[in-house]
Formats: sequence, structure tokens, C-alpha cells
Amino acid sequence: MSTRFEDRTDAGERLAAVLTQFRERPDAIVLGLARGGIPVAAAVAKALYLPLGAVLVRKLGIPGHDETAYGALAWSNGRVVRLLNRPLMSRVLEHGVRQEWLDEVEHRERAELLRRVETYPAIRHDLTGKAVLLVDDGLATGATMRAAVEAARSGGAARVVAAAPVGSVEAEAAVAAVCDAVLCLHLPGKFRAVGSFYRRFEQLTDEDAISQLDQ
Repeated sequence: MSTRFEDRTDAGERLAAVLTQFRERPDAIVLGLARGGIPVAAAVAKALYLPLGAVLVRKLGIPGHDETAYGALAWSNGRVVRLLNRPLMSRVLEHGVRQEWLDEVEHRERAELLRRVETYPAIRHDLTGKAVLLVDDGLATGATMRAAVEAARSGGAARVVAAAPVGSVEAEAAVAAVCDAVLCLHLPGKFRAVGSFYRRFEQLTDEDAISQLDQ
């Protein structure tokens, strides 16, 4: 398999090819992590003839190292699910990051999450007893996917499967510990940014993501 994907749609189609056990299952639903996971999830849902929805998530990045997450937030049934990597938080606090800086990050990301709650469709599915396929465009730290897993569990999901085209070995292990199954098509020994594994990896706007969900 190529280590590059043309775009998020191509990645979703390749994921669907190895998720055929869920094809047309009446108890299954595909949820994309907003925003980048939604086009991937849309391709999966289309190929498997499954309903499509979204999970609203926000990464909590370390100030000055925003790509490294010390936690994540997710929206579930009217409440915010909060997941923290406390060992990592302890280490960054020991190295000079102030608690008030982390509090500012969480305040900002929580506000953005709640703003999206008011604008995004397809985020209020009844997951009771369902097999939920959580799909993102990549797993760098696994923080947002783990928060999404917790959101699906709190929504009553009977089984939660996490799927992404590419991920780091560490993220795949972290996610595997909290869900029923995890699927990454590509686990490179040396992980770079998620976008480096795609030929086209445009930043998505809210309008892009909402348009996919409306379709």
C-alpha cells in the first residue's frame, strides 16, 4: 500500500475497503471527528451504506507546542467530555509551563467547541446499542480520538471502533486501550505530521464540514 493518500476522500475509500464487515449493518453508524475527519468519514459511510454524523472535538495543545496535546474535549449529549494526560501535564508544568496558561487553552477550546455545537448538524444521534465507527484523518497523539471514544461510550454505544488512514505507533496504542478495536492503514516507524501522508491536505472550514454533513 502506498504511504500517501491522494486526499481525505481517497483515504476514506481505502478505510472502507477493510471495514466491509459493517456494510449495511442496521446497528452501525459512522461519525467523523470534526473537522478533518468528516470528509474521510463521509467516504466511509458512502461506501458502506451507513448513516453519517459527526463528533465535535477540540485538542488541548501545550502552549508553544500546539501540535502536542495534553488533553482533548468532546461534545456528547449536552455535556463536554474532558480527557487529560495528567503525566504529561505534570512534566510540562515542571518545565516552566504555567497552570494558568493551560487553563487559558482549555477556556479557549471549550468556547470554540460550544460555538460549533450551535452550528453543526448531525451531532445528536442516538447511539444506544449501536456499533459506532469513529473516523479521523490521522492519529498524531490520539488525544482527540480518545475523547471521541469517551463521548460515544457516554452516548450509549455498544461497540466503538476507531479508524484512521495513518497514525503514530504511540497514538494507536493509546486509542486501542480505550475502544473495542482500532484500525490504522499505515503506522510509520517515524511519524511526521498527519498532512505529510496526503498529497492534498487542505485546511477545512466549518462551511466545508457542514456541507459534507448536509449531503
